[in-house]
Amino acid sequence: MLIDTHAHLNIAAFDKDRDEVIKRCFENKISMINIGTNLETSKKAVELVEKYPSDIYASIGLHPINLDTGLLKRKVDKLEGGSFETEFDYQKYKELALQHGSGKAKSKVVAVGEVGLDYYLKPKTTGKKILFKEKQKELLLQEIKLAQELNLPVIFHCRMAHEDLLKILISNFKFQISKLSGVVHGFVGTAEELEKYLEMGFYIGFNGIIFKKIEGIDFVGNIKRTPLEKILIETDCPYLKAPDFPEERNNPLGVKLVAEYIAKIKKISFEDISNITTKNAQTLFRL
Repeated sequence: MLIDTHAHLNIAAFDKDRDEVIKRCFENKISMINIGTNLETSKKAVELVEKYPSDIYASIGLHPINLDTGLLKRKVDKLEGGSFETEFDYQKYKELALQHGSGKAKSKVVAVGEVGLDYYLKPKTTGKKILFKEKQKELLLQEIKLAQELNLPVIFHCRMAHEDLLKILISNFKFQISKLSGVVHGFVGTAEELEKYLEMGFYIGFNGIIFKKIEGIDFVGNIKRTPLEKILIETDCPYLKAPDFPEERNNPLGVKLVAEYIAKIKKISFEDISNITTKNAQTLFRL
């Protein structure tokens, strides 16, 4: 059994064949967590866990690139669909995570995410850049607050912003970090940044980006440095397809190639990496 801890079968890219893809995943003993990126895709993730009795889980959250700060012109990603949101509606996201007002998080809504910081696209002027980043930071703190209220782990997205994310986590949660669990998904960072996340107890998610070459990033080294008990595997499908994945569009079946590559680097069997990463996912997300 494998668990794709970061999939997006809940977005527009899978509207035409979602059920077929899910069926193939089940046949190959692959389960998944579908990740919310705004209110619409979060709702769709929850709808999927209600439709399927087992092996599918959901997270709810507003991705930083889907926050309309009014400071940057953006186009909706055709693969994702949905829309931008001008503010985080705390109550609506909370209600989505709760089951019929019972006060307990739905058993299959297992995380708040993906949330975080994304500085890949940003305004050009200094003043707007500062305000743009501050708005993302404010959003992140609101979503962490929601995760803490619901006693759920956080799925962190971080692109070109590790310095700021680490500052937020260290400065705001250094006395209660044991109460804040989560994963830094699709980790692209330095060995030093990796070490800081691990010191705080976070899991590290690896996906198809580990097959790429990015200046200043040592993916093999990062995998070697990450303890087996802190590794999660994911696809981020339909994005970040592994080079040898035979299909045009990535899907949770591609998580097997990620697991095989990590097993090779760690010099352990595929069966062992499957068992270990599945146990890690079950532990973090209380599956």
